[in-house]
Parts: sequence; structure tokens; C-alpha cells
Amino acid sequence: MQLADAFPLDLVSVDSALVYRGMDIGTAKPDADLQQKYPHRLIDIREPEESYSAGNFVRDARIEIQSILAAGRIPLLVGGTMLYFRSLIDGLAELPQADPETRKAIDQEGDQLGWAALHAQLAEVDAVAAGKIDPNDSQRIQRALEVYRVTGRSLTEWQSRPPLTPAQNRFVKFALVPESRAALHARIAQRLEAMLESGFIDEMKKLMKRPDLTAEHGSMRAVGYRQFWSFLRQEINYDEAHAKALAATRQLAKRQLTWLRSEADIEPIDPLESDAFGTISKRLQAHLR
Repeated sequence: MQLADAFPLDLVSVDSALVYRGMDIGTAKPDADLQQKYPHRLIDIREPEESYSAGNFVRDARIEIQSILAAGRIPLLVGGTMLYFRSLIDGLAELPQADPETRKAIDQEGDQLGWAALHAQLAEVDAVAAGKIDPNDSQRIQRALEVYRVTGRSLTEWQSRPPLTPAQNRFVKFALVPESRAALHARIAQRLEAMLESGFIDEMKKLMKRPDLTAEHGSMRAVGYRQFWSFLRQEINYDEAHAKALAATRQLAKRQLTWLRSEADIEPIDPLESDAFGTISKRLQAHLR
């Protein structure tokens, strides 16, 4: 938002949870006043019962990018869903649609056997995918097994097909990478406390009153939502939900950092340095010359 004040930028959200309406506190969504001053495209475009995939994002983002460029401005894509960034820039293999019944069955197996056991199952049918997926990453394990069970072909086989056309735009990639892991973990803990103090439990209760929304929906698999759904269903106690949400957020941050390290042409910036905004501004100005 500071950059939007200083440059002719329009913001495009790259976040798989911010697309959902009614999920505001747990996603740290910019409030109504901020969104009015700094409009974010691709926020609040789906109901939490609806699915939203990387393919959906690529199609939507390309439309927004072209609209912004046509207006003589520059798109600033911002968020933490790394798959969305890579799919937009490099193109995306066409994959089969989600199958709710298969996903539900896999979720039940995960609850009964543990996700490490399902990761081992995945390794038997798709060793390449299993090697890329953390044994604790239930969402990606579920998707890889779902693709195999529905189609009889591994996710790796599907992804080896020619991708949808890569984007033709030139992208400049900035990554906010805290040097201090201790500081990052402290910020994560502060974020969770701020969510809870801001009424996250009430937000969850309101979502759970929606008759068609279940724990199996993609929206409710987001970090924080999944753990406190279990708490409100009395499957775990508050302290367990809090600890699980904190651990899941740390795991997510670790996966994001690992992904960033594997990405080409990234310009890392420590967001906790004294003049991080100044650093980004200077680098951005250099690219715009």
C-alpha cells in the first residue's frame, strides 16, 4: 500500500484464502477503509463453499493484469500463495477437476491413519510428487492422491503434459525474507494473538452456521481455520487448537521460504530492516527506468 502511494501501481491479491468472502480476520484481509483507499483485485470473489484453483487464479489474474496495463498503470501482485505466482508466470498443466467424494474419503483416511501414512501411500504411486511434498502438507498430499485415484494417472504424469501458455509479461520478483528466524516466529505468534483478540472465534462461529460449509471445503483448510474448526466441534481443546495453529503457521512460513529459495531471479529484502520500504522503492525505481 505504501508502494501504491509512491508509484502508479494497482494491487492484485495472490492469496488462496483472501478470495473468500467472510474470511477476514483469519486471513488478515485489509479492512473496508483500506480497500476503499487501496483497491485489491481478486479479494472477496468467492463464497467459502466454492472451490478456487490455481487455474482459476491464472485466468482471473491475466484479465486483471491486462485491464491495469490498458489503463496505463502497473500491476503489483502481492501475496503468499507461491503456486499461484509460479502458475501465472510459467504456465500451468491442465489438471482434472476436484472430486468432493474422493477428497472426503482421503480426509477421513488422514484423520484415521495420519498424513505421514498417506504420504507413504503417495510415494508408492508417485514418488516424484511425494519427494516434493512435505509429509505434513495435508492439502497437497490430498490433491496428489485425489488425482491418482480419480484418473489412474499420477500427478507427475499430468504435470508433465505441455502447460497452458506462460504469461508474456515481464515480471520483477521481490521476496520479503526475514533474516532472523526468531523474529519471524515471534511475529507469527503475535499475529495469532492479534487474530484471536480481534474476534477470530466469532468469525469462525459465523462461518460454521452456513449450512453447506464443511471442514472438507478448501476454504476451511486454511491455516487457523482448520484448527479452530476442530476446537469449536469439541474435537480438541482450546490450547491444542492454539498450539496446532501456531505450528501450522510456522510450517507454512518454512514452506514459503523453501519455495522462494528455489525460485529464479528473486530479489530478497528483509522486511524487518529499518528502511525496507526505501530499499524496495529504490529497486523498483531502477526497474521502471
